[in-house]
Amino acid sequence: MKLFLLFRLGQDHYAIDTAEIAEVLPLVRLKQVPGAPAWVAGMMERRGQPVPVLDLAALATGVPAALRTSTRTVLVHYRREPGDPARLLGLRLESATQTLRCPEESFVDGGIAGASPRYLGPVRHDARGLVQWVRVNALLPDDIHAMLFAGSPQEAAS
Repeated sequence: MKLFLLFRLGQDHYAIDTAEIAEVLPLVRLKQVPGAPAWVAGMMERRGQPVPVLDLAALATGVPAALRTSTRTVLVHYRREPGDPARLLGLRLESATQTLRCPEESFVDGGIAGASPRYLGPVRHDARGLVQWVRVNALLPDDIHAMLFAGSPQEAAS
């Protein structure tokens, strides 16, 4: 059984494997990143290290996350490739207040090849409808990965 953090993008439900989560925080004040895409919400400081923060709603739908009490800043262990050192990456997620415990195998291929962004993984059906697994390691396109992690190496988050 795996534990997932649930969140919403619009009316749809999504999940992140909690093994990839370092910390769940309330909304935090961010420093803007000039020249970055609108879905790069900004940078924050955590334990002396700069951490880039993505607005997942803005990335997926073009509409920034609503600033509500249920919107969280979720710090994840971001690894571009298996074996890479983990770096902290922040995600601004709406309605990130519930968890789901289920077998990993309950998520199945959605059957839509090439039409979805590469960070969208398999889906599972439950009382909420379809819940889609978001793959943290696939969130950043190469150019944005290079921009956000170009400076001095960030300490491993794990």
